[in-house]
Amino acid sequence: MNPSSHDFDLFVIGGGSGGVRAARMAATRGVRVGMAESGRMGGTCVNVGCIPKKLYSYGAHYAEAFEEARGYGWQMAHAPALDWQVLKTNRAKEITRLNGIYEGLMVNAGVQRLQGHGRIVDAHTVEVTGDDGQATRHTARHILIATGGTPFVPAIEGRELAVTSDDMFDLPVFPQRLVVVGGGYIGCEMASIFHGLGAQTTLLYRGEQILRGFDDEVRAFAADELRKAGVDVRVGCDVARIEAGTGDTRRVVLANGSVLDADVVLYATGRRPNADGLGLSDVGVQQADNGSIVVDEHFATSVPGIFALGDVTGGMELTPVALAEAMALVDHLFGTAPGKVARTMDYDNIPTAVFTHPPIGTVGLTEAQARERFSDIQVFRSDFKPLKHTLSGRGERTLVKLIVDTASDRVVGLHMVGADAGEIVQGFAVALKCGATKAQFDATIGIHPTSAEEFVTLREVSRK
Repeated sequence: MNPSSHDFDLFVIGGGSGGVRAARMAATRGVRVGMAESGRMGGTCVNVGCIPKKLYSYGAHYAEAFEEARGYGWQMAHAPALDWQVLKTNRAKEITRLNGIYEGLMVNAGVQRLQGHGRIVDAHTVEVTGDDGQATRHTARHILIATGGTPFVPAIEGRELAVTSDDMFDLPVFPQRLVVVGGGYIGCEMASIFHGLGAQTTLLYRGEQILRGFDDEVRAFAADELRKAGVDVRVGCDVARIEAGTGDTRRVVLANGSVLDADVVLYATGRRPNADGLGLSDVGVQQADNGSIVVDEHFATSVPGIFALGDVTGGMELTPVALAEAMALVDHLFGTAPGKVARTMDYDNIPTAVFTHPPIGTVGLTEAQARERFSDIQVFRSDFKPLKHTLSGRGERTLVKLIVDTASDRVVGLHMVGADAGEIVQGFAVALKCGATKAQFDATIGIHPTSAEEFVTLREVSRK
């Protein structure tokens, strides 16, 4: 079929990070782009993910700063108190501002924005049902699914009494007692944040250690720091059921028979692809057992003309990954911008951070992964009390760790638990992407006094 016979060259379902980037970049190439989004623009990241999470993390850090300030001579006549309603209101204003920016990006790029739920009718047709219930059909040369993910709560008794991460930013009343079920990055971040804001927080995880998939030493170190900060971290712990307590309270009954009373029970037990209601099975789009859309290296689904990227494909659930995938797809479908080289996705050495207190930053291989891949590795590590806490009175420590392939001298893994870990590791991620060696790390002059300089002053091999 002649491309000009379609309403659009590209129709995007989903106005999150990946969908917006793909739509905007395609529109700048002069192609006709349409987008359907049923909710607020920006997706999970802007509305109930990265942005509000980081804002609340900043808020929680102030409580720590008030406490630490005493060691530096600051005296406070009255104990500081959190006004939960003010925090929520200010967060909501900022998110609304960002929603408007995302809408503006679409309008300014020339994308036709449709408010409503998109459903695929065939390989080149999308039906959009608006908020008023009216449905319209639109044809496109290419259809892109970028609908992200959604929180998953297992089928336990009383699951309706729990909340998910989507609900945490706008709870009507701040919880004095919070139980978090799940030891992934969302559960650990929420436990840290709400403990910092003043909640008595218990984190339950059925596995042997939190943060599965991260470096084992980082996992153990982070768990110790969470406990030191006051979070009750319990591993090897299964929930049998949730019951209604007195008033609006909840009772969490554990498999061992013990009971925890809480004002709020947060289930952070993973996310699932947001693929329901898209009409995928009707048109033959292949999905994995967990509902994720199966794609090839160019994000093509099993149906020619239909593509998918981001969390809905079951890959790395990171906003920057979805952004990079979107740019690679646009280059593949519509060619590169003038003077640019076509982008492809490289999933090696993708840095990430966990905004616990203290935060975690990591890039490259874990120690276990490196041992599997290389015949001989060297591990350089150090943990220490940061200079800041020599006067603050806090017992928080920092961990820095390098993993080196002995044969090539390349640094293949870099991990940190400590203040500003995300900011520090982002810079070192460039070095790993460029194939930096341990010798080059050693030849780099450190910035003193910083925690970051520890990465270029590690000289003694901790283990091989």
